Amino acid sequence: MASNGVEDAFAVGSVLQAMLTMRSGDNDKKKQAADYLAKFQKSKAAWTTTISILQSSTEAEAQLFAATTLKGKITYDLATQVSEGDLPALRSQILLLLKKYAPGPKPVRVQLCVCLAILAIQMQTWKDVLPTVVSTLGNDVTSHACILDFLRVLPEEVTEGRKITLSEEELSQRTSELLGDNAEQVVQLLINYAQSSPAAATNPQLFDCISSWLREVPVGVVVSSPLMSAVLHGVANDNSLLAAADCLTVICRETKEVDDNRDTIALLLPRLLELRPRIQALVDEDDTEGFKAITRVFAEAGESWALLVARDPQHFRPIVDCLLECCARDKEKDVLHYTFNFWYELKQYLTLDHYMEARVQLVDVFAQLVDILLKQLEYPASDDPNNVDLFDGDREQEEKFREFRHHMGDTLKDSCEVMGVSACLTKVYDAIKLWQEKFGGLATPTSVPHWQSLEAPLFAMRAMGRMVDNGDSSVLPQIFPLLVQIPVSNEKLRFAAIMVFGRYTEWTAAHPEFLESQFQYIVSSFQADSQEILRAAAQSFKYFCTDCKTLLSPQVIQLQAFYDGILDKLPMPSKEEVTEGVAVVLGVQKPEEIYRLLKLYCDPLINRLMVKANQATDEKSKVDLADHINLLTNFAQYVVPYIPSDQENPAVKYWQEVFPILSTILDNFITFIPICERVCRCWRNMVISYRTAITPLLGPLANKLAEGFAASKQGCFLWATSAVLREFSEDREHVEDGITNDIYVFFEAQATNVLRTMSDIKPIDLPDVIEDFYRLLIDALLYYPTKLIPSPLFTPIFQAAISALSLEKQEPVSAALHYIRDLLTYGGPNPATSSDALGTAGAQLRQIVKQLLLEQGGALIKQTMAGMMFTFPSDCFADGSGVLLHMFQLLPQETATWVESTIRMLPAGTVTPVEANRLLSKIKEKLSGSDSDRRQIRILMQDFTNTYRRRYVAPRDGLGQLEATQFHFSG
Repeated sequence: MASNGVEDAFAVGSVLQAMLTMRSGDNDKKKQAADYLAKFQKSKAAWTTTISILQSSTEAEAQLFAATTLKGKITYDLATQVSEGDLPALRSQILLLLKKYAPGPKPVRVQLCVCLAILAIQMQTWKDVLPTVVSTLGNDVTSHACILDFLRVLPEEVTEGRKITLSEEELSQRTSELLGDNAEQVVQLLINYAQSSPAAATNPQLFDCISSWLREVPVGVVVSSPLMSAVLHGVANDNSLLAAADCLTVICRETKEVDDNRDTIALLLPRLLELRPRIQALVDEDDTEGFKAITRVFAEAGESWALLVARDPQHFRPIVDCLLECCARDKEKDVLHYTFNFWYELKQYLTLDHYMEARVQLVDVFAQLVDILLKQLEYPASDDPNNVDLFDGDREQEEKFREFRHHMGDTLKDSCEVMGVSACLTKVYDAIKLWQEKFGGLATPTSVPHWQSLEAPLFAMRAMGRMVDNGDSSVLPQIFPLLVQIPVSNEKLRFAAIMVFGRYTEWTAAHPEFLESQFQYIVSSFQADSQEILRAAAQSFKYFCTDCKTLLSPQVIQLQAFYDGILDKLPMPSKEEVTEGVAVVLGVQKPEEIYRLLKLYCDPLINRLMVKANQATDEKSKVDLADHINLLTNFAQYVVPYIPSDQENPAVKYWQEVFPILSTILDNFITFIPICERVCRCWRNMVISYRTAITPLLGPLANKLAEGFAASKQGCFLWATSAVLREFSEDREHVEDGITNDIYVFFEAQATNVLRTMSDIKPIDLPDVIEDFYRLLIDALLYYPTKLIPSPLFTPIFQAAISALSLEKQEPVSAALHYIRDLLTYGGPNPATSSDALGTAGAQLRQIVKQLLLEQGGALIKQTMAGMMFTFPSDCFADGSGVLLHMFQLLPQETATWVESTIRMLPAGTVTPVEANRLLSKIKEKLSGSDSDRRQIRILMQDFTNTYRRRYVAPRDGLGQLEATQFHFSG
């Protein structure tokens, strides 16, 4: 596609041909075209070619591509490819293009406005931006659209543009020149435009412009100007309703600092209330979008003024009533969610003692809100009472409705806090009684009429569960006898009742007289065919076993028969929930019964496990086998008897019998990652649960973990190793010295294997291993510092950590940085392990760490700064700057030299000598000051790297000298 010479290679015809190729079906040619266009966008020739396309092309797609490319050039390449003397000519070209595209297409026009705005920000010598744009584009109607677009995008680009090649000081000054100094002129321009014609007064672009400039113009100026009348008039006009309402929403949001905007709010409140009749009008017109827009206005006003509502409920009650009306008229559940945050904010104030009087005055509002929500919670009605598919098979719509109901449930909780739980539950009880009186007698084993009006209060009751005190006996003793009579023939009702019982298990534990009937309802539900009922029953069963474990303890034998009988019919998540439940009940049995009961419960699981292992040949059956291992893990987690250290632990005795079976399964499926992970999880939980009591299993367990990693290169074996390392460290009780030494030898063998792996495979292909390895090393450093730091592995581990900092994934980078930060503490007076624990070895460790840093510090600084400027995920910035600060504290002069060296490696033209020297001089100034001054270096480095990252993306052709070196290990 390219020919000799750069200019010919990126000629207009060639670029347009590449765009045509992108529409073809030939993937190879499309890839070539994409590569060609990417090179074109980076080239110097792109400046003239894009302008030529915009001047001559008649195809909208080509025009938009050229405008977008021009925007990218001005954003990324202006400083390096265009001399300062050529900037006025570029500005003139863009202004001419804007005049050409003023009539449209709109996307191209908007992109050109963005181009001009970004140029205006960076062209610091251009002081009369607004007059130039307005005078050049002229005063005809088509130019007005262009001027309004420019006015709208200018504040957005100045305040939100992330890649601007200006220092923070320059950007601050340019912001003041472009926005602050022009604010008054812009307001007058908009007023003049709004008053120029009826069409202008209702132009949506006008309201978008006002919204954008409210970032800079004080909201009081707009509210007290003729623009306010224009906005309200726009809300009354169908053509401009949406844009005007969005603008009014922004105006309300800008008054959120209520004490600073009292006069503005006093002007705004009566103007807003004039819009209340629009609520009913829009509903009557079936104008859904308009109804949403007007609700957003009132919701934003309510959220912004919630404090004022609490202070003066009588004066601001009309706004609350407007929102209540929006909720009540929302038959299609289109706008209700816009109000949720307001009710939450208002609740936050009303539940404070200081606003008790307002709470009393507004409690009736929340009572009405609960009535509305109880109605809104209902599933859609159906002529057929047996029809439970009320969304005509649209699962996405049904899922949205379910999610929406949970949000309504949160607002019900807010109402509970204002009204009191008893008042809310009474409304639920009344709704259930009302259904019983009206339709209870009509219910049959096969049909439940108007079940929706019974299911909704059940859902509401479930949502309120968290609010109910376990000692409460005002309403619940009347409700629960009704719930166990809920007809089981209707799936939705049965599901709702099961979920209610599961939500109130803590209350039931405190009122055991209600346990049997509820638990029987749950157990009988496992006979249902519905998967949804089974899932609900399993979840509730788990909660009953967890919260009522002592009450259910005498039934442990019967529970095993039930558990074994229903396990195979359950989906996997439900198997885990039921297993967790019975394991919790098993965990409260007498220690002398534990071994027998574990065999009773787990031997059938082991038999199933062996059958599945023998039959696991495809991926699905292997995943099923892996999931089944998790069931055993539940027993290891929850069956943890208290046994004196000098006695055999009955649970460990049982797991010794199981261990060879799990080992065999692991050996047979070592290449299947899910099985490796589940077995390691099981073993790790055994170590965590039984701690030093697991000693009889320690030898074979360590061997399997070492063999497993060597064979699979999976991080899960390191994850399990970390539990062993922690529980058998030197400071644990009941651990023999010989065992501690053996565990450390085992750790070093694991570490050596990992380092060999990291030497052979690039970090990008080992993110999980790197994460688990450095999590393991954090423990090793904490519990075995006197062994690890003098170890021959200490230096290669550090070098591998530096190499890992080149990754762009948060978890491994974070783990490596945490390890490095912990390691650096051993070079100073406050190591991660207490100085008392280190004793006289502390000084020797400090010397070793400092020597390591003298040798490797340059690489560490380079890679940390490269990460902060180019590759680190945002969550890693704080740890990166923490590393830099600690290095400045330990080796101040050397670190300053390494920072300077790193800055000199940055791509040419991305940092000016002035900026670099300014940073370095500030660092030297802080280094010569107090300790608090040195801490400010962290802020300096954060500001510098953040500014650099904001201005530049990582070079497309790699980081050059900042590229990480491949880690090599020869141990």
